[in-house]
Amino acid sequence: MPPSSAFSVPGNSRPSLKSLRHSFAVSTLIGWYRDGGDVNARLPLLSTWLGHVAPSSTYWYLQATPELLGLAAARLSSAAQAVSGKESRP
Repeated sequence: MPPSSAFSVPGNSRPSLKSLRHSFAVSTLIGWYRDGGDVNARLPLLSTWLGHVAPSSTYWYLQATPELLGLAAARLSSAAQAVSGKESRP
């Protein structure tokens, strides 16, 4: 998804700095979900890259894109299956 078309300011053909930061944050999370890493453990790193003191400041830059939600849902489903599989064993 090109930033110039997806995150441009209405009436302006160029993306804003804020929209590029949003795009960077979401793209980074998608990459972390794809590589199977611990996303929660890596959030402080993303915060640092964006110049924030804490992840709580970074959450404002995260947008719920279909791809990100799909990856997060798959991760949650996998974790739930792993837990329920462990609980059902004698």
